Amino acid sequence: MKRLIFRFGFFLLACSAGLAQPLAAAPRPVEVDRIVAVVNNEVITALQLRERLDQAVRRLERQGTQLPPREVLERQMLERLIIERAQLQLARENAIRVDEATLERAMERIAQSNGLTIEGLREALARDGVSWQRFSEEVRTELLITRLREREVDSRIVVTEAEVDNFLANNPEALSGREYHVAHILLRAPEGASPEQIDALVARAEEVVRRLEGGEDFGSVAAELSDAPDAMNGGDFGWRTPDRMPALFAEIVGELSPGQVSPVLRSAAGLHLVKLLDERGGSASGADNVEQTRVSHILIRTSEVVSDEDAENRLRGLRERIVHGSADFAELARAHSADLSAAKGGELGWIYPGDTVPEFERAMNALAPGEVSEPVRSPFGWHLIKVYERRVQDVSEERRRAVARGALRERKAEDAFEDWVRQLRDSTYVEYRLEEQE
Repeated sequence: MKRLIFRFGFFLLACSAGLAQPLAAAPRPVEVDRIVAVVNNEVITALQLRERLDQAVRRLERQGTQLPPREVLERQMLERLIIERAQLQLARENAIRVDEATLERAMERIAQSNGLTIEGLREALARDGVSWQRFSEEVRTELLITRLREREVDSRIVVTEAEVDNFLANNPEALSGREYHVAHILLRAPEGASPEQIDALVARAEEVVRRLEGGEDFGSVAAELSDAPDAMNGGDFGWRTPDRMPALFAEIVGELSPGQVSPVLRSAAGLHLVKLLDERGGSASGADNVEQTRVSHILIRTSEVVSDEDAENRLRGLRERIVHGSADFAELARAHSADLSAAKGGELGWIYPGDTVPEFERAMNALAPGEVSEPVRSPFGWHLIKVYERRVQDVSEERRRAVARGALRERKAEDAFEDWVRQLRDSTYVEYRLEEQE
């Protein structure tokens, strides 16, 4: 995010009439921005920290979460900004970019998902005291980090058939459709933690348990102490089916009653406390019926010589030809697609939920039969997607395997991302200046 960074301290604005003006006419001292942390070779300023903290406080207040002391939230938010800055630096090093057209489409999707026009979104942000420019930069940051995660983590996840077999054998109720609203607190263990560090972590967890048993609000404690990315949301993990949450959570959540907190759980990432907020659903009616989609695509892979912008523009040109009837989708797929399906005109056949990566599946599901998507980015490159038809089939065993495969991919990606973030944070040079005074 581009901001003017001033030197630490105060400055006086000189009066244009010179020193001969009476002292009383001189402007009052103006406090300028100061540095609160150095992350590798970049800085985080007090203004940036204050803006993000104010946002988080408003969100917690809307949720009805009891707020911890502001200085505690300030330290929590600074740590979030440090991790975010480290990820953005790595994205730049890998030439990952988000162009203006992509950003505009993301803003339009955000507005639509909230039932607003772009102008309505602007007005809603203004009422919350958030400038359009700042919100746009935050969305750009989210897109950059998502693309970095796709490159560094998601694209490397592999799910074997043996893992699917094992999942189905050991999780007979996981695909029941029951949903759980969960919040959690993570106390992250450093990479290669020593026995002393583990003992300190256990002592922190015991203190958290004592505070919760003493009646403190779970969301407030999460905002104060949790090392998870959703800490500033009060640890709210959202509504998830067991197959769409970490295995550690799935194993315990069915044993909890709404409002109950789990014992301390241990994983490679650290120590966890899970609270069940609510649960719903679980009807098995029609569970063996699944909607399938017959779909084709054209894939352009990016490389050192083909940038994201080049790939996207090429697909936009192909789409124009398809939409205006001057070219056939299958013919263009044979000529341009970098996928093995090119020989079949891009045909992927009947696709089950969970068969493709999430970016592809979301775009595919948004299309009506006969419609061609805008260019869509995934870990494999850029796609044009065409949906031909849909059908609902009774495909019990195939469905179970497809859903299990998707669930395993998501679980492994979540765990791998947590581990990757921990390694990135541990390898990042950080100099704290939050406590410095002018």
